[in-house]
Amino acid sequence: MKAKREFRDREDVEVAVLDALVDRSGEGMTVFELRAAVDEDIDTLEDALGKLKEDSLISVEHDDGRTVVLPDDRVVPDPSERPDEEDGLFDAIRDRLGF
Repeated sequence: MKAKREFRDREDVEVAVLDALVDRSGEGMTVFELRAAVDEDIDTLEDALGKLKEDSLISVEHDDGRTVVLPDDRVVPDPSERPDEEDGLFDAIRDRLGF
């Protein structure tokens, strides 16, 4: 699942972080799990997390001795609004061109 469209006009690494977090929105992800999912170096990931936290798009919680990052609820799409269907042709072209 991808983050809502209104949150996709950010840097690529930030969008990748949001998408990874949306996929595991119920349980969150550790920084190490995010690094593996996003495949960026730790400094780039740290910068992206800082920007997302500053914009209140993520939160950090401590859960059973683990620190996990969670997406803000407004970033997670409502499954009933758009079932698990692929993006349309227009969406694919728009994403490919970076709009």
